[in-house]
Amino acid sequence: MNIIRLLPIIFSFLILSAHFSRAGSPLLTIIFLLLPLLLFIKKLWVARLIRVVLIIGAVEWIRALITYVSQRQSIGEPYIRLVIILGIVALFTGLSSLVFKNKTLKELYKL
Repeated sequence: MNIIRLLPIIFSFLILSAHFSRAGSPLLTIIFLLLPLLLFIKKLWVARLIRVVLIIGAVEWIRALITYVSQRQSIGEPYIRLVIILGIVALFTGLSSLVFKNKTLKELYKL
């Protein structure tokens, strides 16, 4: 049942992997595809690393949001839908780091 609790993290990493794949960064694509495998190691450092990476991932989504909106504005294309979608993805990624606040996962990862 812990896998269900960890799904937001896994999903966030998969979306980040797709983002970096589209951006043409194969190394980051592979790293984000492999990061969920760390969740099998039930150690404190894993939980902390995952949290930090998710926060950095949320910041990356915000950076991408600003970049893409700027590009769209410069060519006169609509950008509101882009802001909404990437804003939600950034929020979801950042909030995924709170999964370790769950009592069961706190005990499992010795937080």
